[in-house]
Amino acid sequence: MRIRFEEVDTEEMANALIGSDLYLPLDLLPKLSGDQFYYHEVIGFKVNDLSHGPIGTITGVNELTAQALFEIDHEGTQLLIPIHDEIIKKVDRNNKVITIEAPEGLIDLYL
Repeated sequence: MRIRFEEVDTEEMANALIGSDLYLPLDLLPKLSGDQFYYHEVIGFKVNDLSHGPIGTITGVNELTAQALFEIDHEGTQLLIPIHDEIIKKVDRNNKVITIEAPEGLIDLYL
């Protein structure tokens, strides 16, 4: 696909951009509602599990695996929880809390 950018007037200039990263300013992203979220916006959110209660704070999102994972800090231990609609029960943006229902035994593997 080809698109035209301001100040890119020749094919040579365009070819020089092939393979470059393209970033959209965050303020231009459409606002999401309900349980939808962008990965960058949930960094720092607390995570509560329906069975275990508070389990920690999201420190990152690992997208290098087949399934994206929340990286959660629990008192110095990293928990990896799949980001999946069946696991995420509620996203509370106002209080910066995500409620999950982790698969049975998953959190126990870390604790």
